[in-house]
Amino acid sequence: MRLLLETWLETCPENLENWVIQQKDVKMTQQVQRSKSKLAFEEASKVIPGGVNSPVRAFRSVDGDPVFISRAKGSRVWDIDGNEYIDYVGSWGPAIVGHAHDEVLSAVFAVARNGITFGAPTELETKLAYSVLNYVPSMDMVRFVSSGTEACMSVLRVARAFTQRSKIIKFEGCYHGHGDMLLVKAGSGAATMGVPDSPGVPSGTASDTLTVAYNDLGAVAAMFEMYPNEIAALIIEPIVGNSGFIRPVPGFLEGLRALCDQFGALLIFDEVMTGFRVGLGGVQKLHGIKPDLTCLGKVIGGGMPLAAYGGRRDVMSKVAPSGPVYQAGTLSGNPVAVTCGLKTLEIVSQPQFFSILTTRTKMLIDGLKDSAQKNGIPFCADSEGGMFGFFFQNGPVKNFADAKKSDVTQFKKFFWGMLNRGVYLAPSAFEAGFVSAAHTEQDIAKTISLAFDVMKGL
Repeated sequence: MRLLLETWLETCPENLENWVIQQKDVKMTQQVQRSKSKLAFEEASKVIPGGVNSPVRAFRSVDGDPVFISRAKGSRVWDIDGNEYIDYVGSWGPAIVGHAHDEVLSAVFAVARNGITFGAPTELETKLAYSVLNYVPSMDMVRFVSSGTEACMSVLRVARAFTQRSKIIKFEGCYHGHGDMLLVKAGSGAATMGVPDSPGVPSGTASDTLTVAYNDLGAVAAMFEMYPNEIAALIIEPIVGNSGFIRPVPGFLEGLRALCDQFGALLIFDEVMTGFRVGLGGVQKLHGIKPDLTCLGKVIGGGMPLAAYGGRRDVMSKVAPSGPVYQAGTLSGNPVAVTCGLKTLEIVSQPQFFSILTTRTKMLIDGLKDSAQKNGIPFCADSEGGMFGFFFQNGPVKNFADAKKSDVTQFKKFFWGMLNRGVYLAPSAFEAGFVSAAHTEQDIAKTISLAFDVMKGL
């Protein structure tokens, strides 16, 4: 057997190179022990559905078991086995200033000493409201809630009440939380009536959700022509982050604004992910577009459960107790979450914050693209601010249908290769990644070097 191996290695230099890479990967895998995470997952699975409290955390899309995190600081996270990782998940976006930022922690601890929640108004809520409205000029009023899902559910209720219409338009691959009306996928064709994407969603609810392909302005126009007086609102991730990173083609967002104006529908930007992540004013500021309503989350809470929806004063005046549209939340705007958000926004609003963050994120993306090119691997990537994404395919990727053409098998190999070398990426081929202010140029350079190493083995 040994003689056969030696002969095979000697016949072709490429065989030797590939064999060395494979042995290195095997050695690397053997060195990384996650036995405590495995046991923790087994125990969690006994009492929590799937062992996790949000499905993507289960690592099922990469055919493995999740890593259980014990602590985080700056650009790093550590699992319960003691393994250290450069983190590009960032709690799925909120950790823009880095994990456990000293200034944020100090502010949170100081407020928490006075009480965690009161179920009553505080001046801190008003202060955060003014801060948000200052950076997002399309919003005249804002209501704080506890999650992005809650913000999106609520904003659609308000939009339907204001317009006195029932239908909404959403885009395939855009995720707006797990509310019944939004758990809908597209059927065949460019634009179809929605069908439930989850058991438990009534077909009647889904029938009011119209789904079209992202970046297909013609399909949106056709939908408005089909239901000219029935569409209450159009909701969109202006840069998609829930089927990878997909940016709008030139004129697309502007075209949506014009169609909503023409047919009397409200334009809703779901900037839960992009708000204060791609820039201070979100995508709407980058493109100079004023939506009627906006959903925010993640960064505005700095990692605490806090989100918001807001927009035009005449629309938001419909919300109780000012108006008849009911929405409430016991922990909405609690002082600890609000303080965390206030301090985070204070930090990200500092001069040069986003220029530095944008530069480092682009450095990462350019390095990944260069590594793929040198290894002859089909690969495309893009970024904006501190948000990025990549696909194992030749670009461009303009919608979810394009994204699904990506080589998921290659992604899985890349994901585990990077994880075993100490780089924590989102465990899904269809999720955006995030760079924080705590990521140094050395972190980025190390990540690119490790990526090149992994791609050699692909």
